[in-house]
Amino acid sequence: MSIPLEKNKQLILFDGVCNLCNTSVQYVIKHDQNDVFRYTALQSEVGQELLKQFKIDTKKTDSILLYSEENGISYKSTAALKIASKLGFPRNLIAVFLIVPAFIRNWVYDFIAKNRYKWYGKKDECMIPTAELKSKFL
Repeated sequence: MSIPLEKNKQLILFDGVCNLCNTSVQYVIKHDQNDVFRYTALQSEVGQELLKQFKIDTKKTDSILLYSEENGISYKSTAALKIASKLGFPRNLIAVFLIVPAFIRNWVYDFIAKNRYKWYGKKDECMIPTAELKSKFL
């Protein structure tokens, strides 16, 4: 299966049943003024294909990934910071944390990811985009 991603777009893969992840995706949609991102749940057919294609162990990475044809896959805090870097001022300033070594950033990221269901809750099924947002989801 080929990933149906438009040229110059990046794909955010997120945990479709996680309330924190869904809220984060809605935040990115609202602030993605240059229409850089497309979205899919890790649980979707496209998400499962990318996980298989890149041999990603969902026991180690299960909350956010960023994919582009040019740069491949980014994981965890690197993905989150690269996403923020495309959201315009002042949100893009958070990307300065990319200078912090990934093992430190990911320690914080993993702590939040491990507790996200307990702190923010979980849905029974993946978010269904509204009609006007449907074109942004694969």
